[in-house]
Amino acid sequence: MSRHTARARSGSDRTSLYDEITTKIIGELEAGRVPWVQPWGTAAAKAPLAMPKNAATSRNYSGINVLILWGAVIEHGFPVQGWVTFRQALSLGGNVRKGEHGTTVVYADRFIPDDEKKRARETGEEAQAIPFLKRFTVFNLAQCEGLPEELSVIAPPPEPGLIEPTVEALIKATGIDFRVGGSRAFYVPAHDYVQVPPPQAYFEPINWHRTALHELGHYAVFRIMPRRSGIAHDERPGQRGMSA
Repeated sequence: MSRHTARARSGSDRTSLYDEITTKIIGELEAGRVPWVQPWGTAAAKAPLAMPKNAATSRNYSGINVLILWGAVIEHGFPVQGWVTFRQALSLGGNVRKGEHGTTVVYADRFIPDDEKKRARETGEEAQAIPFLKRFTVFNLAQCEGLPEELSVIAPPPEPGLIEPTVEALIKATGIDFRVGGSRAFYVPAHDYVQVPPPQAYFEPINWHRTALHELGHYAVFRIMPRRSGIAHDERPGQRGMSA
């Protein structure tokens, strides 16, 4: 491959990847939520800001990767800033959960091809390095399982006083599998569980209670009042998650 061809291809790849990353960041900014449309932000946005790092090497990510990974944490509500590649998860004794989608990060550097080194020796000129950009797919620790205990993700409990005792007692009395986490609120009939964002992600505490009770209403329709609602029991396994 000639020096001109290598540089042309390298430049084309860089431009394509730069455009891809720029488009993604702009898209995330344009898709921002406003309080009067959705009463919660994300747990990540409320958490102390930290530099994303590779959990296998303990090295912090830098450059554009910081913005990319911060954006992924906010978008998906991940509780930690630790990341690993698919192979790193395996090397740590764990694995990426089936169905999880990774986040693309990039690595930029320069190298001098062998033919360029030869040309420089023959002409006495200085060898010209060619910049390159590689992409990698990484997964948040929250997307993995079976990792060492020190890397395991444990969701922090809600701050005292954020959940009204009466509402908490009602939730427990239903016997529902009630999960707190992520950045979406929904009920999944097929697996019979409710999930809502953590209380600390809401702009007003009362809105967490409204959301939790709303999703419990979906549960009641499927489990407590199926005949009145006209929904047969055997329809539930095929139902997808409900949210409103």
